[in-house]
Amino acid sequence: MSHAGKGRLKIYLGYAAGVGKTYRMLEEAQALRQKGVDIVIGYFEPHGRQETIAKTEGIETIPRRILTYAGTAFEEMDTEAILRRKPAVALVDEFAHTNVPGSERLKRWQDVHVLLDAGIDVLTTMNVQHLESLNDQVWHSTGVRVRETVPDWVVDEADEVVLIDLTPRALRNRLDRGVVYPQEKAQRALDNFFTEANLTALREMAMRHTAHEVEEKLDAAPSPVGTRPLDGRKERILICLTGSPSSAVLIRRGKRVADYLQADCLAIHVASGPGGREEVERHMSFARNLRIATHVMDAADVPRTIAEFARTQGVTQIYMGRSLPRPWWRRFSETIVQQVVRQSRDMQITIVAERRR
Repeated sequence: MSHAGKGRLKIYLGYAAGVGKTYRMLEEAQALRQKGVDIVIGYFEPHGRQETIAKTEGIETIPRRILTYAGTAFEEMDTEAILRRKPAVALVDEFAHTNVPGSERLKRWQDVHVLLDAGIDVLTTMNVQHLESLNDQVWHSTGVRVRETVPDWVVDEADEVVLIDLTPRALRNRLDRGVVYPQEKAQRALDNFFTEANLTALREMAMRHTAHEVEEKLDAAPSPVGTRPLDGRKERILICLTGSPSSAVLIRRGKRVADYLQADCLAIHVASGPGGREEVERHMSFARNLRIATHVMDAADVPRTIAEFARTQGVTQIYMGRSLPRPWWRRFSETIVQQVVRQSRDMQITIVAERRR
């Protein structure tokens, strides 16, 4: 697999711990080693699974780096040591991991990109619930808010994504036998996150995502002229942001749709006063992290500014949050959302309400 230029990224994607992502990654690593490929383990999390540990035999392991934070020692992948070793291939478990404060980079996926830029191929593992755009969907389906996420574009740009599948019933059986976690932890997992309903929902998300990945790659291949929409317009999505926490939901929803439609995605905040700038900038930073082009405009007439910006940018769909409840004496006038709808009749307007469990 050794080559010049940028390294290749292969992701083993599952829907939960214990489906076999790391095991499958190590199987491929052993096959490459048998072919004489220079391969190392950059980071491996065994979770006490003896079958998986046995698969590491004969593969060189780069020692972890020890970092101290708040008086506690933590082990992290030593990215710089891997760069010095410069193998053809590095194995990096738990792609979505957040590094301990004091590390050179915040996220492990950023460490992986450093390896890729150095021409090192990387095999890695992650679960579908760590995809940023699925964060709200996972929360609504399982009741668990996943804190460690990976921007969708990082996974989209991988050279290969392999779905590692196992039926929910088979996975629960593995848990029951103590294969995934120690027995006492396994029972808690079965009673909480690893219910059959949760696992089924997550499995469907993983299958839909990988199917969509295949469709995108097929669509990206050369095709005959005449595949554009009949009206000749390319879809462009505009997300309208405020300082409200629900803006994060808007960003994920709009970006997910944009990716599905292979559309351009923009975000705008129209500032009509000095308040809420810190919250807005946090949302803007989140949008930029997902590779959404962001725009901030100062204007007293918020609806008109949004409508005019959308028209000049060739926007076809606008995503907005539901307007907040207003005092009774203002209920006879139009809300911002209503005004944008009235002024943008040639565009599709989607109003996203903040859902609560």
